[in-house]
Amino acid sequence: MMAVTACGGGGHSESGPGAGKGKDSGTRQGGQSTAAVSIAPKSGATNVDTSGALKVNVAKGRLTEVVVKDAKGTRVDGSIAAGGASWTPSTHLAGGTKYTVHAVAKDSAGREAAEDSSFTTLTPKNTFVGYFTPEDGSTVGVGMPFSVRFTRGITHPEDVEKAIRVKTEPAVDVEGHWFGNDRLDFRPEKYWQEGTKVTVDLDLDGVEGRAGVYGKQRKTVKFTIGRNQVSVVDAKKHTMKVTQDGKVVKTIPVTTGKPGYDTWNGQMVMSEKLTVTRMNGETVGYGGEYDIKDVPHAIRLTNSGTFIHGNYWGGGAFGNYNASHGCVGLRDVRGGYDRNVPAAWFFNHSIIGDVVVVKHSHDRTVDPANGLNGWNMSWADWKK
Repeated sequence: MMAVTACGGGGHSESGPGAGKGKDSGTRQGGQSTAAVSIAPKSGATNVDTSGALKVNVAKGRLTEVVVKDAKGTRVDGSIAAGGASWTPSTHLAGGTKYTVHAVAKDSAGREAAEDSSFTTLTPKNTFVGYFTPEDGSTVGVGMPFSVRFTRGITHPEDVEKAIRVKTEPAVDVEGHWFGNDRLDFRPEKYWQEGTKVTVDLDLDGVEGRAGVYGKQRKTVKFTIGRNQVSVVDAKKHTMKVTQDGKVVKTIPVTTGKPGYDTWNGQMVMSEKLTVTRMNGETVGYGGEYDIKDVPHAIRLTNSGTFIHGNYWGGGAFGNYNASHGCVGLRDVRGGYDRNVPAAWFFNHSIIGDVVVVKHSHDRTVDPANGLNGWNMSWADWKK
């Protein structure tokens, strides 16, 4: 969830245990403080907006401490403005939550004044959540973005994006990119470094994603980047070179899309692994051209149906000519029982997030939104 663990004030009061007692603490310091603290919304308010409503101000003084907590005691991060005249939260508040506010200020003579308040935020009638990949606790390949699909179209993208924070170890700049109004992907400029640990805080609870529609989700997702495997398919040479850490570990004969059904060029990220699946031309606009009920060792590369998979019907195509309807085929046996065939080896040495790069095909570069394939955008375009 969004980080609400940091104290939102400018340090603790300097008067120790006697601080925060309003007029009494001021009296002990030689008269009542002239600092006047005001808190919005008013104490006892209900149905308060989750953003923009909370603010602490002081007249004739400067704020020295502001502590805002929810009912569980979790603090809300925020900052005191230069000069100490006001405090604002650095993030939105959660929906349907009671908050308490404690604010301390000093006047020019150093005398303290304190104010306490509480209020409750609105309970949303309409909500949204985000479905994300990869899964919490998973180990993925170097091409894996963090991708979120929202259940409602987002019209306040900046607020939603701000509520999703990605931290990495070692540190690397990670930026988000919107595909339409319901999908947001995050990635670094180049493939992840092997062994990177990624933590994503989804703090959507209370974010107004569109007018009257608020997020209802708090979750922390952690995943780790595994070994660096990138496989390069040459559609002209009918080969695939599997590289790990930049070194070729295996060269596999393949077949790609035949003329008129050419395979996409570009960088494609593995998003799904299926030991066996049915492939029907009807589902991808190819009519009744094929319907294979037991395709072995299938790995999805695009949403539109591009796979790299085992092929037991290809005869002498592998390494010699292109015979598929757009997929990348590797020699296999029916039933996929032989672990020594190229398709089984590749399937067993691949993980979600690995990259397959297709070169020298006669088709265009794959659309970045077609699968987890944002790597086909320049870094400048990605950050726009």
